[in-house]
Amino acid sequence: MPRLLALAPVPSLAAALLVPEGVRLVLPEPPFRMTLALDLPGAMLLGAAALLWIFAGAYASAYLRGDPNAGRFAEWWLLTLAGSLGVFMAADLVTFYLTYSVVSLAAWGLIVHDGTAASRRAGIIYVALAVVGEAFLLMAFVFMATAISDGSLLIRDAVAALPTSPWRGAAMTLLILGFGLKIGLVPGHVWMPLAYTAAPIPAAAALSGAAVKAGVIGLIRFLPLGVAMPQWSEALAAAGLLSAFYGVAVGITQKDPKTVLAYSSVSQMGLLAAALGMGLAAGHAGITLGASFSAVHHVLVKGGLFLAVGVTISAGAGLWRVLIPAAVLALGLGGLPLTGGALAKLAVKAQLGTGLVGTLATISAAGSTLLMFHFLCRLAQTAPRASAATPGYTWPWLIMAVMAVAIPWTLFPAAGSGSSFQALTPGALWAAFWPVLMGGALALGLRRWEDRLPRVPAGDVMVAGEAVIRVVSPWGEAIERADAFLRRWPVASLLLLILAIVLAASMVARG
Repeated sequence: MPRLLALAPVPSLAAALLVPEGVRLVLPEPPFRMTLALDLPGAMLLGAAALLWIFAGAYASAYLRGDPNAGRFAEWWLLTLAGSLGVFMAADLVTFYLTYSVVSLAAWGLIVHDGTAASRRAGIIYVALAVVGEAFLLMAFVFMATAISDGSLLIRDAVAALPTSPWRGAAMTLLILGFGLKIGLVPGHVWMPLAYTAAPIPAAAALSGAAVKAGVIGLIRFLPLGVAMPQWSEALAAAGLLSAFYGVAVGITQKDPKTVLAYSSVSQMGLLAAALGMGLAAGHAGITLGASFSAVHHVLVKGGLFLAVGVTISAGAGLWRVLIPAAVLALGLGGLPLTGGALAKLAVKAQLGTGLVGTLATISAAGSTLLMFHFLCRLAQTAPRASAATPGYTWPWLIMAVMAVAIPWTLFPAAGSGSSFQALTPGALWAAFWPVLMGGALALGLRRWEDRLPRVPAGDVMVAGEAVIRVVSPWGEAIERADAFLRRWPVASLLLLILAIVLAASMVARG
């Protein structure tokens, strides 16, 4: 089975390419009915995710050679794959929750595969937050279902009824909290750097690129983007922008290139959330296509960059043959002209606008460039000095790198943002290039002052939280011991007798 992992996503890729929009598949009959459908945003994300799972699976097949636990890894891989791809096709509340839960919980098996103390710790934190996020979503879905007049559980009917629902406030808050945890909005981001650093390279590529997009498609599917809802849109945009800058600020303090990429995902997902928030503020349903296109670019690039880390570790003397393509992908996240990243920025530019949010988004592009220069430096420094690249690692990564550049140019017209040639005008080229120049200048400064930066551990606020728990835990143990003592029958009886005497005496005194 580990040798065949690359074949499992092929049917989903075929569905993304061949299934006409609006076709619905319902199976089987109630009470376990599942409704599957594909619209354009879902098809774009399904196709990109399937491609990543294919080539990450090919990489995993080489990675697992000689691993005695390869079969166990394959089982968790296929479960996560099923949920990751199924969530893009889910058309009703039950099916979405089922597939979302599968991709969230099964990923634990990939994160802890190595069996180290760090991977077990990352797995515990990851699954704890995943369960919290799912609890938020389950409550949100219940509120949404009660507002549907005809008893339908289709997502489109639930979203259509949401703006006038008496439970609108609770449902919207829970949706943003639940999906915000999945895409790593601060402070719910702490699982990302821990999980992506601990997971094996192919698993980190698939989780960071494809699996996290379950939260993106959730926001696209469940937010009523055609109706202006300023209160929640402002909260989502603010949380997104905070995450965009926070990911950069903490990411530049990291040493491990995988951890740097994890904080980059925090930043990129934050910017995407800000774009969706601004689309919700304006009641602009067209943001769904722009956000989906931007997410497609992130799927391909982030998957390719994680695979590049694995190739670099084994590249040795051929390091520059890895670093140059990796640099093109990495700087594309900052919007480097002629890359898919420039198109991804253009796809959400209208929603971000030219005001404060748009200005902050442009500055965040410079921050992304700074972080990616830092990633490339860390990547070069962690490479061995002499080694032979493994072909089973190299060819999946090279294909991913080519697709990450080529596919956005092919897909951009479908995003509804105009022609790809708009990105080639002098004004558009300069608008994309100057944040990259700024990020490059900041990177030069970082190289000089890097040693003076504080050393923030991966997981940042989680580490502080664990310290608080260690301080408080003795008190908790003392309380548990006291509770156990008080629940003993003789002690409880004596306390009850004393309470009865006190009550009787107070009644006599009042009389």
